Amino acid sequence: MERHVVIVGGGISGLAAAWFLRQGGAAVRVTVLEGSPRIGGKLHASEVAGVSVDEGAEAMLARRPEGKDLARAVGLGDELVPPGTTQAAIYTRGALRPMPKGQVMGVPSDLTELAKSGIISPAGLLRVPLDQVLPATLVTTDVSVAAYIRARMGGEVLDRLIEPLLGGVYAGRSDMLSLEATMPRIAAAARSERSLLAAARQIVDEAPADAGPVFTTLRGGLGSLPEAVAKASGADVRTGVTVRELRRTLNGWRLVTGPVPSPTVFEADAVILAVPGPAAGRLLRDEVPKAAAELGRIEYSSMAIVTLAFPVSAFGAAPTGSGYLVPPVEGRAVKAATFSSVKWPHLAGDHVIVRCSIGRVGDEHLLQREDAELVAMGVAEMSEVMGVRGLPVDSRVSRWGGALPQYNVGHLDRVARARAAVAVQPGLAVCGAAYDGLGIPACISTARTAAARILGGWEA
Repeated sequence: MERHVVIVGGGISGLAAAWFLRQGGAAVRVTVLEGSPRIGGKLHASEVAGVSVDEGAEAMLARRPEGKDLARAVGLGDELVPPGTTQAAIYTRGALRPMPKGQVMGVPSDLTELAKSGIISPAGLLRVPLDQVLPATLVTTDVSVAAYIRARMGGEVLDRLIEPLLGGVYAGRSDMLSLEATMPRIAAAARSERSLLAAARQIVDEAPADAGPVFTTLRGGLGSLPEAVAKASGADVRTGVTVRELRRTLNGWRLVTGPVPSPTVFEADAVILAVPGPAAGRLLRDEVPKAAAELGRIEYSSMAIVTLAFPVSAFGAAPTGSGYLVPPVEGRAVKAATFSSVKWPHLAGDHVIVRCSIGRVGDEHLLQREDAELVAMGVAEMSEVMGVRGLPVDSRVSRWGGALPQYNVGHLDRVARARAAVAVQPGLAVCGAAYDGLGIPACISTARTAAARILGGWEA
């Protein structure tokens, strides 16, 4: 008997779930309902100065297999490319300064490398080794990143190393983000080790020397992945369809879409919700209120990516690194800049392509400005920091409202409670960036788990 699964959400999580459902051997018909006009969510590419450049995520972890494996499975294996460089910098204290070697999500393991970087002041540098003699700060419950790092290494390491890295990944703030959810290896050390410096050194020493590139992308941009996955899944993918109601029926689920006066109803044997936490919470409010309450508490931040294409001649000296991060204490509008045509050599040509990231929690006022103003911020940043002369030949502003879930203190417990409430509901699963990680491999992993839950329920 053929079963019908409806997946709500056509981002990479939902599309991957559709693909995994079709690999399970069961007779399954899959319908994907996406509210926006296109699939892919934060994976989307468009042209800037004639070159296809990602508008959202532009890299995925290469040391986790899920992203690469899925790309290969859907025929994009030959498109996977490594970065040309991963040398990154921090713009702080008036200059671009190299990211110190041997850091773990910004936590230094080598005092000599930290001193050579010049990222923190002499006084801040003297504070760091006190970590080795201070009484233990043993963490028995989830705490904020800021609370633990500040206690061990002082404010400058937090402000000028940890904060910009977390801002780049989550667009969040270290005084709110969960140590357990965002820095799990550091959190594990915090439960048993006195010295954070020693723990970071051990983590670095244990890392394999020949692990290969940290990141990878697709030659046509990660924006090419969703379409390939959708096609390979064989699912019936519908865009511009917003699900506004989810109800349990005697044999499955009923989903209601369309305007109230003339709704469209989908009947399903099972449902996978691959949408942001609050959206999933709204759909589960009547049938799974405990999960709805937990998912509704997950906050989201917004950001914008300003992509600029400059003539190579606009740079006095061509950039050599992959880009730089900016600590919030610097008070600059741009929180990060990526030299895409340097980081990804296949984008190199007549132009230097730069992606400027604007916006983190608390910066919503910046994102209320017009596109032209955001472009001007990016141009000013390149002029001040890189000495760029003149204007870009092309530009693009990509706004990502409510795009990044905040893994605030208590996140893992919140997710566990939501999943426990969903688990007792036959034919229901959730997946996406709200749960186990923002990166593409992590999202694909949640999709695989969701598909396995649905297929396993039928087998049982």
